[in-house]
Amino acid sequence: MYITSLKLNNWRNFRNVDTKLGERVFLAGPNASGKSNLLDAVRFLRDIAKPGGGLQKAVSDRGGISKIRCLAARSHPDVAIEIGLGDSAKVDPVWKYGIGIKQETRGYRNPFLSYEKVWHEGKLILERPMREDTEDSARLTQTHLEQINSNRQFRDVSRFLDSIKYLHLVPQLVRHADVYSGPGIPGDPFGRSFLELVMRTPTKTRKARLRKIESALILAVPQLKALADVTDEGGRPHLEAVYEHWRAKGAKQREDQFSDGTLRLIGLLWAILEGSSVLLLEEPELSLNGAIVKKLPSLIYRIQRQKKRQAGQVIISTHSVDLLSDKGIDGSEVLLLSPNPEGTEVRQASSIAYIRTLLEEGYSIAEAVLPRTAPSNIRQFDLFE
Repeated sequence: MYITSLKLNNWRNFRNVDTKLGERVFLAGPNASGKSNLLDAVRFLRDIAKPGGGLQKAVSDRGGISKIRCLAARSHPDVAIEIGLGDSAKVDPVWKYGIGIKQETRGYRNPFLSYEKVWHEGKLILERPMREDTEDSARLTQTHLEQINSNRQFRDVSRFLDSIKYLHLVPQLVRHADVYSGPGIPGDPFGRSFLELVMRTPTKTRKARLRKIESALILAVPQLKALADVTDEGGRPHLEAVYEHWRAKGAKQREDQFSDGTLRLIGLLWAILEGSSVLLLEEPELSLNGAIVKKLPSLIYRIQRQKKRQAGQVIISTHSVDLLSDKGIDGSEVLLLSPNPEGTEVRQASSIAYIRTLLEEGYSIAEAVLPRTAPSNIRQFDLFE
């Protein structure tokens, strides 16, 4: 199961979005167009569904309703998100879940639900507010999604959303996790506990994934010939690579000596191999050689095909010419974000006639789409010379 559709109303940059999603999704747009904010709409639903989360915390973590409501909302105060879940975007979704959120006009000014709806196979099975909600308005400060005793009919939706993963691995956190004191961020999106995650994985699965990652690193990283998981005298986990060297047995390095690119590639490959749910990636091209970046779309596709029905959905935000140069990327897989005074518009690249014509003539997404994401006044940068 994966996210087949996404609707947004008054969410951050977006006044109104209604789009289909496939197994691979590439978000392209100018800086500050809302690529990260679109990913965050999916994370928001995950944060509601996950244990220890909930509506109040998800909104609070983002600074309150005023921070997530679109500036172009005007007289329509509701922030609304709706997703469809199914096995194919070509058929009606199995599940749909939607919420609308407002803020109390007085008192504590807490966020509350203007509505919560769930559909299963086209049939509406939950619609709030209910009679109990009108009798006790405090009930509307919580979703049924986050309550085990209330989501029995649609617990598959809650479990699916809880399984969504977001990755933006920061190499410094992997190398020096013990330097950063205090509680970690829920979900560990920046990889502070990445090594512990690897070691917690069952041995057979861990070894199989590391073998695949090792094979990729041998091709991508000069002189690297082996990768292994090890523990030190204190029981702390490490990744250890062997490099070809003038010594007969080569030279060993641990993750604190790996380059940023090597660490990010390891984290990226592990995340793609790991799950059968949704993986959200922001600019995976960072720190990676362009030749490697060019191979990422086909790598993701191959892994998805190998996993068959267990394949995960991957949603990627990117500015990379290299990544989007892959001729295997279809225009329907690319969402073009175009900012304007009324909020950012989101369209499938293949729905735009000019782009569709270029793609039919053999142009890549990088050639057909990225020129439309360049700032309109970029030539004025010449004034700084």
